[in-house]
Amino acid sequence: MTAEVARGLPDDDTLTARGLAESGGGRILLIACGALAREILDLSAANGWSHMDLTCLPANLHNRPDKIAPAVREAVLAKRENYASVYVVYADCGTGGDLARVCAELGVEMVRGPHCYAFFEGNETFAARDECTAFYLTDFLVRQFDAFVIKPLGL
Repeated sequence: MTAEVARGLPDDDTLTARGLAESGGGRILLIACGALAREILDLSAANGWSHMDLTCLPANLHNRPDKIAPAVREAVLAKRENYASVYVVYADCGTGGDLARVCAELGVEMVRGPHCYAFFEGNETFAARDECTAFYLTDFLVRQFDAFVIKPLGL
């Protein structure tokens, strides 16, 4: 049994295709990409953030960015009444501004930036460069490389 399974984190295939349901009990809900689940849960555990719940949308939405904003809208509307605050832990992620518009319409905050590589590096640092100089190869992406790179690109 892996440490992730022992603490209730689903396997990568589940995070890719179905996401993660919130555990309940917190005052704040984070709605994030399934690819970031481990990192967010690790930060939460390390800092004692028991006031926050995490729910993750399927990571494979990144292969169809036009579906991210509608999925976030649906999640916010379905869950917001149970929380004092809801935050969206996505950057634009290829939505062409659609996600920002949905978040503004619903009155929820989201992470700023074009994508997670920019907010991992820091949006100001990222924007100051002419090209992407950092690519964060998380454990999730390593394990799901076929699902996110090889298969979608037909390689």
